[in-house]
Amino acid sequence: MVEHDALSATREAYDAAAPTYAQLFRDSLGDRPLDRAILGGFAEVVSARGDGDGQVADLGCGPGHVTAYLDELGLTVFGVDASPEMIKLARQAYPGLRFDVGSMAALNIADGELGGVLSRWSIIHTPPRELPVVLAEFHRVLAPGGHLLVGFSASAGPSHPTQVFDHTVAPAYRWWPDHLATMLREFGLAEVGRMVREPQPTDRRQFQEIQLLARKA
Repeated sequence: MVEHDALSATREAYDAAAPTYAQLFRDSLGDRPLDRAILGGFAEVVSARGDGDGQVADLGCGPGHVTAYLDELGLTVFGVDASPEMIKLARQAYPGLRFDVGSMAALNIADGELGGVLSRWSIIHTPPRELPVVLAEFHRVLAPGGHLLVGFSASAGPSHPTQVFDHTVAPAYRWWPDHLATMLREFGLAEVGRMVREPQPTDRRQFQEIQLLARKA
């Protein structure tokens, strides 16, 4: 399969940055109670489905720290990332968990296999024209009633459905949350709720952070 240039560039950039990234973000949930709360809610709704093990994929898992947190919450979870170096570090840090190299645009996961999908700031490097392919994959791998939790940075307003921003590692995009919610609905993923975190004065980027929970019908 011929990969998109954006994916190749992103993978190479994260391979190069993997050790630094892992060091910076390994304990990032410690001072983010709202993030822990939304992840806890996600774990509860996935577990509440009650049909099997509620397997969850953490897509764009990076060095695996959030995958490990979901495991602590009782989910049967595995991580997927396009960066082999990130996966190498995740396997070293969490040898009891499964981590696979893969692309969100072409997942090696069977139809309807998952009770949950976590995409935590992993769609931000997907060019807008390519995002529909990724959303279709989210829908394909989720079982009916399964949940998606997607995190991203908000654009400046409804007149800016998407905006490019200068990410430290690779080119990235912000999304207006209502626009993204509409796209999800077009792919059979209905919004259940969202959390909006306002930027703090000390944050390097003054963007709203959005975490949007959706459910497959």
